[in-house]
Amino acid sequence: MAATVTVGLMLVAGIFFMVREEAAPTGPTVEEQITDLRSERASLEARADGEARIGLLTAFRTASLLTDALAVRLEADGDRGFDRLPSFRRQAFAELEALNAALKEALDRPGAGARLAASKAAGHAAAQLDRLAGDDAPLVLSFTPRFVPPRHATGELTLPPAAAARPDPRAEGGLRLDAPGQPAAPATSAGPAVPRYAPDFTAAGDEDPPVQIEIVGSHLAIAGGLPPVLSIGKWRGPAVVAPGRLRFAVPRSAFATDTRRTTFLAGTLAIRRGARSVPFQLLFTVLPDRPGAFALDQRVNTTSLESNTLVSPEILSRAPAGETRTVRRCFDPPAGWRFDRDRLRVVIVERLGWQEDVSDPTLNSGSVEFVPSEEPAQVCIAVIARPVMRSARTATIGRFEATLLRDRPSETAVKSGVRALDWREAARVLLEPGMVEWKLYVRLFDDIDREFGGQADAGLPRATMPFLRIETDDSGRTVILRADPTAEP
Repeated sequence: MAATVTVGLMLVAGIFFMVREEAAPTGPTVEEQITDLRSERASLEARADGEARIGLLTAFRTASLLTDALAVRLEADGDRGFDRLPSFRRQAFAELEALNAALKEALDRPGAGARLAASKAAGHAAAQLDRLAGDDAPLVLSFTPRFVPPRHATGELTLPPAAAARPDPRAEGGLRLDAPGQPAAPATSAGPAVPRYAPDFTAAGDEDPPVQIEIVGSHLAIAGGLPPVLSIGKWRGPAVVAPGRLRFAVPRSAFATDTRRTTFLAGTLAIRRGARSVPFQLLFTVLPDRPGAFALDQRVNTTSLESNTLVSPEILSRAPAGETRTVRRCFDPPAGWRFDRDRLRVVIVERLGWQEDVSDPTLNSGSVEFVPSEEPAQVCIAVIARPVMRSARTATIGRFEATLLRDRPSETAVKSGVRALDWREAARVLLEPGMVEWKLYVRLFDDIDREFGGQADAGLPRATMPFLRIETDDSGRTVILRADPTAEP
């Protein structure tokens, strides 16, 4: 019996130490691992610039959804050692870590290659998310929209509503536009902003339609239970539940909006599971009130008309008594010049005549005339000496005067200046006649810069920027830049 008791005590002690070893992991716990992943992703979201908030949005959303899905499924194992998770669970964490690393690389070294790597990592993480759909825990697979459309009223051209207290404009020198590079003054919380050019007795501008949010997933609601609730800013609302999806109509005012730049905004979806609430973070990119600005420079070849006066040498035509003589001369314009056919004239310098050595100009009826030329560019004249009496000798001196023309090529730069883009109205710039080269500069959302250029015969570029369409009208002489909130990348 003593031996049996001793063996039993040894077995109990062994089991105790085994359980104790299991309960005291040497590495990070599951909860610590999830917290680290969330913290790292939050840091990356805070670092994201305008390019990343658009181009990497899908990757950020996938990382958020997979993290929340794992947290829901491993809530009961939060104190468990991470290294003791099943391999398929650790694989999901490995894909999350790889996605965070790819996002960090894309932020540290922006470029098409880094964005492509982040997109591939997001694809692997999305595959892990799809594998979780087989259990009975809540799961958000996707949600729309990705981008929250801009407000109808612009921050730069708005004032607080009439009901709100306003300072005396005379104390500030009257109304003025915001200085370039300075953020627009935020609207007051007393009510929606109204256009500054609208008088106080008119109604406010167009109301923004609600943002329709649809969430797709599995086990999102329990039959007969409370519907899930979405919180965005100060707004909270229950879902309209449909099979496999939830729908919300969220007021546009619930989404905090910057005047010039895109912003990340996260909503929280709370799903009731018994006595507890399961949260999922939904990440959106909110489009600003003003899409940006552009400038179009054109290099134009033009010609200016230069004129000069040509006076031909004097030509003498001499005729003996009783005879008529004609001297014909042709003149070519100087190199690079041409004669103005509408500004030619002949000049009779002098008519001379003699009768028995007595000078009498009336004895000469000669003339100076234009005659047909042998070459199109030439001018030919005939100087004629013609006596009025058979016994008279004559001499005629003549010339012609002409206006010379030539085209002088010149090169000029025609600049549109910096012009604002608008969500409601397309911007138009006329292409100059003789344009041979162009450069288009676009700044979108205050921090996304693009430069396009080309020759006149190569045409204008197609839109290669998100939310911007670049085209020409039917005549091909006007460039149209259309900021479009539906033109997602």
